[in-house]
Order: sequence, then C-alpha cells, then structure tokens
Amino acid sequence: MSRSLLVLTAGLLVLSGCAAGENADGSVDSGSGGSSGASVRLDYAYYNPESLVIKEQGWLEEELGADSVEWVLSQGSNKANENLRAGVVDIGSTAGTPALLARANGSPIKSIDVYSRPEWSAIVVPAGSDITGPEQLAGTRVAVTQGTDPYFFLVQTLAGAGLSPSDVEIVNLQHSDGRTALERGDVDAWAGLDPFMAQSELDAGSQLIYRNLDFNSYGLLNANESFLERDPETAATVVRAYERARAWIVENPDAAVETLAEAASITPEVARLQLLERTQVDIDPVPGPAQREVLERLVPTLVSEGLVRSEDDTRTALDTLFEPRFARDAAGTRSDGTAGE
Repeated sequence: MSRSLLVLTAGLLVLSGCAAGENADGSVDSGSGGSSGASVRLDYAYYNPESLVIKEQGWLEEELGADSVEWVLSQGSNKANENLRAGVVDIGSTAGTPALLARANGSPIKSIDVYSRPEWSAIVVPAGSDITGPEQLAGTRVAVTQGTDPYFFLVQTLAGAGLSPSDVEIVNLQHSDGRTALERGDVDAWAGLDPFMAQSELDAGSQLIYRNLDFNSYGLLNANESFLERDPETAATVVRAYERARAWIVENPDAAVETLAEAASITPEVARLQLLERTQVDIDPVPGPAQREVLERLVPTLVSEGLVRSEDDTRTALDTLFEPRFARDAAGTRSDGTAGE
C-alpha cells in the first residue's frame, strides 16, 4: 500500500471514529453536547460569513432569548459534521460535498439553506516554487483537510491532470495547519481554504496555481433531522436570520469585512479578498437543482475513493439531502428582519 493511501486511510478512520466535537486525542473543541439547555446550538465558522454577522449582531438572542442560543466554532466542514453527528450542534455549516458524504454514511442531516457560492479552495504553492500546474504535483507532499471541500477539490484537480491521490503524498492537516506547513516548507503544495488561503497569498506571497470555481461546492447549512422534527419553528428562525445576514452583507460590505477580519483575526485586506472577491452571498438560498448538479458530478469520485458505503446509498442520500421549505419561506427577508416583497 502506498504511503499516501495509508495516510488517507488513517485520516478517514479519524473522521469516522471521533465523536463530534472531539479531536483524535479525545479533547473537545467546544460545546457541551446534549447537556446544553439552549433552544438551539449552532456553529459559526470563518468560511461562513453569515454566521459571523448573526453572532455579532445578536439577532437570534434577541428573538429567542440570550440563554437560548449556544455558539460552537467549526474549524472546517469535517468538524461541523463531527459536531452534528454527536449532537454537539443542532445546525452546522459545511461545504456541499461533505454534507453529502456525511448523509451517505448515515448521518441524519438535511441541508436547509445555501449560505454562499464561494471560490474558497484552490491549489496553493509557496512563494518561489517551481510548481506551476497540477500535472507537476506527482510525487509531491500535499497538505489538505480530508472530509472537506478542499480535499475534493484536490481529487478533482488531480484527475484532470491524469493523476490520482496515490500519485501524491497526502498530509492530513486542519486548514490553518496546512497553511503553516506550506509556508514552512514542510509540504510542496496545499489545497487551501479561505481565509487562510487569502492570508497566505497576501502575507507570504503564496501562489494559487490552479483555480476552478466549478470544483468548489456551495456552502450549505445543515440540521439534524431530529431537531427539525422537534423544533421546526426555531429552525425557521435561524434560516430567517441567515437571510437577514445575507441582505446585511450586501448592503454593508465594508462593515461585513470588518466583522470577518475581527472574528478570524485577519487583516481587512485578507477579509476583503475572501468576502468580496471570492464569495458570492447574493444567491438563491433554496437548496435545489444548482447544488444537486455539483454534487451529482462528485458521486463517482466518492465511490471510487471508497469514501461511501455504496453508490446506491450515495444517490439515495443525494435524493433526500435537501429540505428547501425553510429557505423558501425565508427568502427575501430584509436586513432589518422584515419580509421582502
């Protein structure tokens, strides 16, 4: 077995074996699992700008009560999926592909809102690298967070260059650690994620050698089915807050940049690149055909990589992943929280 395949297998065991909110060493990221008395436990993430706005503005606390909302930081889609699976959060934000992967492997989640269409991943090399295209990645060490959109971006990129994951040495690192490894020279390339990718580009001169918007899946807001059945009204309140945040960002781009910069501890220049140049939030929030088209294309990859139990399970998961009624009802919510025309 190749070294990269051993690394991939070990990483997938970690992703499937850790309880939500736990790292491989058993330490807890955040949250208190099922012991919280909050009406809703949801995540915030630096790759999800609406979540940062909602948290900063306190809209959910105003509507539901200060003690009714618990926020948990997700460092990546893999962590959001872990937290959803173990009930650390009721609602979590991921990229589209990890959401499908989770449901195909038995996680009872539904995607209830589309919060962005981002170009949040690319193939990155350090300043001065001789690597200028994906075909030169053969035999290199590539950092990536398995179970997240950048991993699937990497797999699709390699396939387009006539390569497979076994042709590179995959180094499984969380997104921020991948950036550090790239800049230290510990890896030759990195399938990055914003804002860390934008930060490395602007601060360290790292180069994006391959970009492809179509290889980036949409940002999806996912909820545990049990929560949707138990408290659909609170789920609807959260989705309305997301629509309010979407409108607020469009109307207040400079303030949104400041919110992201402060939350993620990055410079306004990095935040502006991520939010205003590489993230579309003014989109249809209702999950449906556009998102399905992207995920449909990835089903063969999930099957061939052995990341799902079967193709039938994956297609069934795709057929049942979307729950559009919450976003459909909330669409058009203004930045002041009132309904649109």
